[in-house]
Amino acid sequence: MANDSVTYSGIAKDFRRVRFQQRYEMLRNEYNLSWRMRHYDLKFFINPYRGFFEGFLPNRGDRRDMYIIDSTPKRAVRTLSALMMAGLTSPARPWFKLGVHDPDLANYPSVKYWLDTVTNRMLYVFSRSNIYQTLHNIYDELSTFGTACAVIFEDYENVLRGQFFTVGEYYLACGPNSYVNTMCRKTWMTVKQLVEAFGIENVSDSVRSAYENNVTDGPGAWREVIHMIEPNDDRISGLPGLKGKPFREVYWELGQNSEKFLSIKGYHEFPVIAPRWDVTNETDVYGKGPGWDALGDCKMLQRMQRDKLMALEKVSNPPLQAHVSMRSESGVNALPGAVSYFSDSSPNAGVKPLYQVQPDLPGMVQALEDVRAAIRSCFYADLILMFTQGELSKEMTAHEVIQRQNEQMLQLGPVIERLEYECLDPLIKRSFNIMMRAGLLPPPPPEMHGVPLDVQYISILAQAQKAVGTVGIEQLASFTGSLAAVFPEVLDAFDAIEAVTQYANNIGTPPKIIRSLDQIAAIQQQKAKQMQQQQMMQNAMAAVQGAKVLSDTPVGQNSALDALLGITGTNNSGGAAGAS
Repeated sequence: MANDSVTYSGIAKDFRRVRFQQRYEMLRNEYNLSWRMRHYDLKFFINPYRGFFEGFLPNRGDRRDMYIIDSTPKRAVRTLSALMMAGLTSPARPWFKLGVHDPDLANYPSVKYWLDTVTNRMLYVFSRSNIYQTLHNIYDELSTFGTACAVIFEDYENVLRGQFFTVGEYYLACGPNSYVNTMCRKTWMTVKQLVEAFGIENVSDSVRSAYENNVTDGPGAWREVIHMIEPNDDRISGLPGLKGKPFREVYWELGQNSEKFLSIKGYHEFPVIAPRWDVTNETDVYGKGPGWDALGDCKMLQRMQRDKLMALEKVSNPPLQAHVSMRSESGVNALPGAVSYFSDSSPNAGVKPLYQVQPDLPGMVQALEDVRAAIRSCFYADLILMFTQGELSKEMTAHEVIQRQNEQMLQLGPVIERLEYECLDPLIKRSFNIMMRAGLLPPPPPEMHGVPLDVQYISILAQAQKAVGTVGIEQLASFTGSLAAVFPEVLDAFDAIEAVTQYANNIGTPPKIIRSLDQIAAIQQQKAKQMQQQQMMQNAMAAVQGAKVLSDTPVGQNSALDALLGITGTNNSGGAAGAS
């Protein structure tokens, strides 16, 4: 498949590595100044196996959950990330579709077919690559730290490949629009990985020597590498291959004195996806998420759980007191059923607890459950467990249940909008451009020339947000129907066709189910024509019936026909009267 970037290695005129190193150091220092310690707390008290900070060594299976006694925070994160995955980007169902803003253009058969084909091919590529695994990691870190980061690369075999980075190993910067446009990170690669990724001619002399001496894997083979992606401005020149590419990517080995780069590439679009759950103001580079709200409760939960376990241990195995003379004896065997023997000379030979421990275990359990409930609430667990927790009355109708569920979903409204803009939109745009450059998408029809695409999200959560708008339509329809029984003229103010169209859009109904305005107008015209023909037929039948009655009516017998014909009447003897 086609490559969207050109690689340049070695030293380039005016393209000095020290400039990149300086910016990396500035972004790292800015992160370490305040964000690092808070992320460190979030890692150890909520999600211990996320995060890779300075001082950590690669490929280590060390225990990192030493602060976790109660696993409620981690389970809450897992539940929320599963909700986001299933509700926003479920691999089991379509979650977006491509469209255009012009509804008339969208109804063109060629345009409709092309948009549907492109959407299906993109969904197929997502399912065949690791994009969904990358998205799940993004949701997991967003739930904990409020920020996530990944890069979407081209892949020869699977078209797309997502590479996810955990918090602590990357540093971000924003552009003038307050959205992330720079990412740099420090990673670890073995000698073998460096040679395979960048070529032996591009690595440092120490890496080449280690590779030639077969020191390719293991503890001694790890090397620190800096990876940076940023806007391709004009401050650094000298590489004509970057011309016309809005973004550039550079790799270099950390700690090497030479100006040699491992790789330099240009990108047509920003390949980094760096969504934030929420930001306090436009100066914040990193976001804040549910983990920030729950951190205090999570710390308190671990402390309370430790105190409860200590109280239980003091009840089951209390501290003891005994006479000092018992030091010379064999001691006390505290095992169940064991016997301890003391001499007669030992005064107060008995052993008793040092003090009485009577913890309020029911109260402690209730207090713990209150804290757990607060943690789950911070992670929106009530949206998922709404039915199992009995929050909805069994007497509620199905319509009332749906409305209650939609109201609960509104809590995620601002988050969903930000994720669509900072995560899903860049993913779809990047994937579409890669597939288009690779020739994996059909050429657009002539009607689409110069027309921008519109991404419409049809996931479960996106539809739940839109479905709230159906409440007003239903209330207006019900109100209009109740008034029409007394005041029929109110029906003239209600556009039923437009109401159905808007209702279908809000609940995500497939557009093929709803007819277009032209089709509706043609159907109405046909119905009007049929009604006119039926009226004409009824009039004709009435005329025929009248003619038949007229033909069967006797003349000269004082009938209504006689009056119409001007006949004065007849006598009883059957003689006809003269016409006037």
